[in-house]
Amino acid sequence: MELTLPQPQLHPKSLSFPSLKSRVSVFQTKPNPTCPPFQASIFSTNPRKITPLNPSRNISTAALVDGNNTSTFPLDSGSRIGEVKRVTKETNVSVKINLDGTGVADSSSGIPFLDHMLDQLASHGLFDVHVKATGDTHIDDHHTNEDVALAIGTALLQALGDRKGINRFGNFSAPLDEALVHVSLDLSGRPHLGYDLKLPTQRVGTYDTQVLVEHFFQSLVNTSGMTLHIRQFAGTNSHHIIEATFKAFARALRQATEYDTRRHGTIPSSKGVLSRS
Repeated sequence: MELTLPQPQLHPKSLSFPSLKSRVSVFQTKPNPTCPPFQASIFSTNPRKITPLNPSRNISTAALVDGNNTSTFPLDSGSRIGEVKRVTKETNVSVKINLDGTGVADSSSGIPFLDHMLDQLASHGLFDVHVKATGDTHIDDHHTNEDVALAIGTALLQALGDRKGINRFGNFSAPLDEALVHVSLDLSGRPHLGYDLKLPTQRVGTYDTQVLVEHFFQSLVNTSGMTLHIRQFAGTNSHHIIEATFKAFARALRQATEYDTRRHGTIPSSKGVLSRS
């Protein structure tokens, strides 16, 4: 004798699979006459603000001119680019810096050795650095060297913005043959330069090493609001010492301007503010 058990009749509504709940969000597809049609966008990975890479941008065309005759051109808040034009009776300087660049170097300052050093800043900091300058170099390099540094510092200040989420501190030791130079910096908003290079020769090419190197960094510090310490541990060749300095500065600045993902976009200060004092 065979027993046949009745098969249960399962209604679809009685089936429940909580672990298989849809994870797909459904968007309203009803046309809205007040909104443009939806278009897929690739978004920036900038932790400060997620914005479309190619949004319509509202950028002021008016230049902001400070007391140093330096014009800064405001860009959209999603970029880390500083663009500055500085015009005096002695020089005409244009600078553009992209902190999130790829190391593009395009410098023509009229001072060949300075251009060589700016190439180090771009290459080792992975910044895009564009510098165009004309000046009274027929007299000497002092005014152009100073104004290029002032403009670079102002461009850095503009590119850094509110400094949310950055590492803030950077330090690096760079060797170049017999030379060894250490740079430590803080993007604190407080300008200070500690400089200790012992350059054995008066000039490299036509570049006055005894005056212009220190003056370059002092000018950059003054407009960027940076605390910067430069220490020489070894070196007997002036060219090597200066180049090691710019390489170490580039790497330290790159470290300081990069984002600290653990901060989640907060300002790296117990005061909650980092600004140019």
